[in-house]
Amino acid sequence: MPSVLLATDAEWIYEEVDGALSSDDVAVFRVHSGVDAVAAVREIQPDLVILDLQIGNKGGMAVCMDIRADEDLDRIPITAVLMLLDRAPDVFLARRSRADGWLIKPLDAHRLRRATDVLLSGYSYYEGVDEQTDLAHGEVVQA
Repeated sequence: MPSVLLATDAEWIYEEVDGALSSDDVAVFRVHSGVDAVAAVREIQPDLVILDLQIGNKGGMAVCMDIRADEDLDRIPITAVLMLLDRAPDVFLARRSRADGWLIKPLDAHRLRRATDVLLSGYSYYEGVDEQTDLAHGEVVQA
């Protein structure tokens, strides 16, 4: 059963993600602060991490960069990361943090499930980029 770790302090985002993904086949865990996210990744070892761009005390970009640093040092297994962006210009931040995919808010269940399925299958999922953009991430599924 795949597991998903969501890092957000916004209740509405948790409700959207949990409602879209929780089932008998997927377990959704949550941390409320960015500083707790990497420790939760170490403990839970989720198949996918979903990071809200704004997580109060430490944002999604910083958390994603911390995850990538720990992966590079073999402290944690390589984990797919999906970032939830506030607006299209935030794509720059998701790229810089080496996220495997991103969605631009507002969210909906269909897009969340599609992005999750693609990332859990080992591919990348992007919104807000054109076909000419080279993201250097293997196979890419664009919304």
